[in-house]
Amino acid sequence: MNMIKKYRSRSLWLAALLMVATMAGCDSTSSSSSDAEVPIVVKTVPVTEAVDVVRNTNVVVTFSEEMDDTSITTDSFTVIGLNEDALIGTIVYDAASKSVSFDPNRSFTANTVHTATVTTAVKSADGISMEEGYVWTFTSGDTLDIAPPTVVSTDPLDADTDVPLNRSVTATFSETLEPSSVNSLTFTLKKGSTLVPGAVSYDSKVTTFNPTDDLDASTVYTATLTTGIKDVAGNALATAKVWSFTTGAALAVGPDPINLRTAENFAIVTATGITSADGTASITGNIGASGITGASITVACTELVGGSEVFTDDANYAGATCTSTDKTAAGIALSDVLAAYTNASDPATPAGVGAFLNIGAGTVATQTLAPGVYTWGGNVTLTGDITLDGGVNDVWVFQIDGTLNTSSAIILAGEAQAKNVFWRASEVVTLGTGAQFKGIVLAKTRVDLITSATIEGRLLAQTAVGLGSATVVAQPAE
Repeated sequence: MNMIKKYRSRSLWLAALLMVATMAGCDSTSSSSSDAEVPIVVKTVPVTEAVDVVRNTNVVVTFSEEMDDTSITTDSFTVIGLNEDALIGTIVYDAASKSVSFDPNRSFTANTVHTATVTTAVKSADGISMEEGYVWTFTSGDTLDIAPPTVVSTDPLDADTDVPLNRSVTATFSETLEPSSVNSLTFTLKKGSTLVPGAVSYDSKVTTFNPTDDLDASTVYTATLTTGIKDVAGNALATAKVWSFTTGAALAVGPDPINLRTAENFAIVTATGITSADGTASITGNIGASGITGASITVACTELVGGSEVFTDDANYAGATCTSTDKTAAGIALSDVLAAYTNASDPATPAGVGAFLNIGAGTVATQTLAPGVYTWGGNVTLTGDITLDGGVNDVWVFQIDGTLNTSSAIILAGEAQAKNVFWRASEVVTLGTGAQFKGIVLAKTRVDLITSATIEGRLLAQTAVGLGSATVVAQPAE
């Protein structure tokens, strides 16, 4: 308005006012458009270049945004076998998971490369098209999936007590589910005979019920998963899964704990190997490597404590006395490590703010930290002992977009537990000489333990883990 007041002529004033109004309208439109995001594909089933895919699976695509389901058709989402016509099938969109599932009217031809395509005709709910099509391939095997999915674990467990009042209820399945089959009808929570209101979601084999309000104290709740839940091959849960738990009186502080799924069965999981400097390490818990030969593990059986085993994809690990016969567990655990790393990152676990953001500009001296999410945009060095003070259900998540280095101690105070502490680092994690570390390490690259470093926790690395002389790794108590 100050600019408009400079004009003496009424006509000029009106012209200027109209111009301002027009520009404001353009700015408003531009701002609204800029708030909407271009949709991208974030996950597929089967994954790209998968082999031995069961012949009767659905093909599922998960998007980054809510989608316009009318734009997703058998023309904009196709699956074609090599030298074959496009498969005919049914398209189902699940808004809760932002996923679309293609259910072919016949099984894939055996041992055939298939190409799946999502075209730019696909649009988000805001009307924004994908910037480019998404194409991936997978190769069918010669088998059909006729086995029903099973529930691997639940949180809380059946008969758990003192459950915090503000946590979600989750169940982890043995295989990928059809997203649309997980909903408020197939996953319920009741107090007595009364349904508890809440939101149901599904991601990476994990179903979650998030109550609308905090649960009541000292109350028994019953969770139910019905036989309406199906895997991507259409096999239904064989029998309903029902379990109960009793709440305590306290609220948990911090975010929900990161679900490790089958990686909880390991003290160390890597993609490129586990090396021991001189055979003097001590490891309590299973170790495994996948996607690489078992020869990449140089840990001796004598370094494993309490009947722990070594899991590999092949038979090339040298220690016959401690080698598991299960050649699939390490690969499944590694995929769960990748999912856990993602879920420990923003936005799945929102970044820390205020006093929880960029403490010490990455150089962190001795101090006590409350439960919550702590975030750094670069490298972090812990120069002094760090005390984590909280309750038995409180959670700490440390998001580090860089390296993590320390020779100090992580001290648990109050009732804090190592299983509820998560260190997500995008680069190398180094626990230096004499470090006394606590928590779950989720490393984008490698983890190195230097002489006499110890950790009560897990080392879950997307490349390798190196163990120095007299290092100790002990998985936390559950």
